[in-house]
Amino acid sequence: MADSLSDNAALARASQDLYAAVRRDAPLVQCLTNFVSMNFAANVLLAMGASPAMVHATDEAPEFAQIAGAVVINIGTLSAPWLESMLLTADAARQAGIPWVLDPVAHHATAFRRDAVRRLLALRPAIIRGNASEIIALAGGQSTGKGVDARDAVAQAEQSARAIAAAHQTVVAVTGETDYVTDGQRAVRITGGSALMPRVTATGCALTALVGAFAAVSKGDPYTAAVAALSCFGIAGQRAGALADGPGSFAWRFLDGLAALETDSLTRESPLR
Repeated sequence: MADSLSDNAALARASQDLYAAVRRDAPLVQCLTNFVSMNFAANVLLAMGASPAMVHATDEAPEFAQIAGAVVINIGTLSAPWLESMLLTADAARQAGIPWVLDPVAHHATAFRRDAVRRLLALRPAIIRGNASEIIALAGGQSTGKGVDARDAVAQAEQSARAIAAAHQTVVAVTGETDYVTDGQRAVRITGGSALMPRVTATGCALTALVGAFAAVSKGDPYTAAVAALSCFGIAGQRAGALADGPGSFAWRFLDGLAALETDSLTRESPLR
């Protein structure tokens, strides 16, 4: 666990550098995501300064992946044609050396989803972002999740996250009240956010898209990319939650909060623990 102040301070500075790179470079993020999240995920990427592309058709998605900065695959509204496109696109990104991020939404709910995630994991995602129930189930444990909802605490998923990261040589980000990021050796917890976040649809999916934006500029450091994205989300969410009257006002305040993050926000308000 990266629990020393010096380690976390260095990680916060590295995260801040990636934040500046996203603002400067406006990375192109290809999102094969679900119908529910497309609009909000695109707006989150735009608020951060990245460039979203919701390109998912089998006829063009694998080719498009070769010009993207990162690819994000979210199985929320999975279908057989989308799965074919996801597999081809993930493979194209892998062969081109482009990082891709997996969001295994409710992968434990049906046999179709379980098989889809098994096949996608074989294509080596750089980062996996999920809630605690999804991560516990992905490691072969028994979760209490129901559908897309997390019924388990993040702390209960930490061992599962480390096991997945080590087995698949990937970074795992578990999100909830206090987030947890690990690459199997290093780990850090991230605070912040708001209790209103789960009451705004597609918030988690949008976070996965933002992880993709940071992965695009991370130059082979997916661990710091995940930490930076979750830190931005946590800071903006905490600011928005302090002012919001409910989930409706939270949603627009959150987008404004992402857009208003200052250059030194990730060090001055570091949520790393």
